[in-house]
Amino acid sequence: MPTLKLSRRHVAAIGPVEKVTTYWDTELGGFGLRVFPSGKASWICEYRAGAGGRGAAKRRLTLGTADETMTPEIARSYAKDILARVRLGADPAAERAEERAGDTLKDVAEAWFKRHILAKRKASTAAHYRQVLETHVYPRIASKRAVSLTRQDIARMHSDIAEKAREPRRSGAKKRASSSTVRGGTYVANQAIRILSSVFNWAADTGFVPEDHRNPVTRIEKFEEVGRERFLSREELGRLGAAITEAETVGIEWVVDETKPTAKHIPKQRRTFITPHVAGALRLLIFTGMRLREVLNLEWTHVDRDRRILLLPDSKTGKKAVVLSDAAFDLILGLPRIGRYVIASDSAGAPDERPRADLKKPWKLVTTRAELDGLRLHDLRHSFASFGAGGGLGLPLIGGLLGHSDPKTTARYAHLATDPLRQAANAIAGSIETSLNANAKVVQLRRSA
Repeated sequence: MPTLKLSRRHVAAIGPVEKVTTYWDTELGGFGLRVFPSGKASWICEYRAGAGGRGAAKRRLTLGTADETMTPEIARSYAKDILARVRLGADPAAERAEERAGDTLKDVAEAWFKRHILAKRKASTAAHYRQVLETHVYPRIASKRAVSLTRQDIARMHSDIAEKAREPRRSGAKKRASSSTVRGGTYVANQAIRILSSVFNWAADTGFVPEDHRNPVTRIEKFEEVGRERFLSREELGRLGAAITEAETVGIEWVVDETKPTAKHIPKQRRTFITPHVAGALRLLIFTGMRLREVLNLEWTHVDRDRRILLLPDSKTGKKAVVLSDAAFDLILGLPRIGRYVIASDSAGAPDERPRADLKKPWKLVTTRAELDGLRLHDLRHSFASFGAGGGLGLPLIGGLLGHSDPKTTARYAHLATDPLRQAANAIAGSIETSLNANAKVVQLRRSA
């Protein structure tokens, strides 16, 4: 086994490994760093229990994952404390094993969520994981001991979540905005086992389960996920634009459902309007392909007027610059500046101003008017990319406009680039055909006798 002084500089210099490799510290015996081919690394402490000596069994404790929250200095301090207890006759590994054997799945998942997700993931990601755990995972397996969970337990949970969406809704149950996420379905079932796989991998790295504990999620086949992308045609985009303009100017007439008991108390003619900021938000989504929260969280300080770009300090892929078209730039400058955010909310200008929460109601209004039921706001992002691909723009260029960090994400639009190729082929063939016709001579063929 290789040895070196486990300092920050030396640890940072350790390169990729082909197999699990342990680097032992040259200064503190029993203190080491276990590096995995995946790039992960864990601090460990190894000792001989009891009276010591070569006849005693070796024990190994995982101190934690080697990252910014557990530096070499912190890990070394933990190892010193453990080895000091061993010299006094303690067996920390056996004590931990006995304690951890009783940890439930919820105990381990909550530790993973607090120490791994909250510390390293965005708030929106953490909120999604929390929702999946509390709605789908905990009601089924929260009280089971983590080390006792089997592949059959996880597979049964996986199937139950998928089937939940097909069950009839209880009488009187409140309808939710996203039933596929809340009630179940194949997509959220797959999300649940992805989360659990991460929980068990983390637990093995940090000692919540033994290192050789088999991840019960391994080899569970996920349900096929059908892509949910939808691309607007030019005609559909025209209808959507007209509906936004109508809602912003004269309002969209609200049709009363005469079958409802309260219908007689509702005015027969009523129009619903959207504010210029809401209309601006919808058009900005169309013109830029930005994500919803990027638009709603956009502040005036993020607008670089000289370079005509938006400098977003945070997005799904980190810091991001959005290049604005003339239409998008003029749209932003035309919006009334009320408060901190470009898309003003009800609290605009107040000391505790917050961004607008969502666009659900106005989006439902305009898509119903445009006869585009089922169209999602995120489909505007897909449509932006599809128009780029259909216009002959290269995938790397489209990925740059959308802020994709992985080229594979943009590759989904490759099939849309066939129209420009056909247009190019037609242009070339048309040019050739014109040349042929221009130079052609009418030749009188002599009839054979």
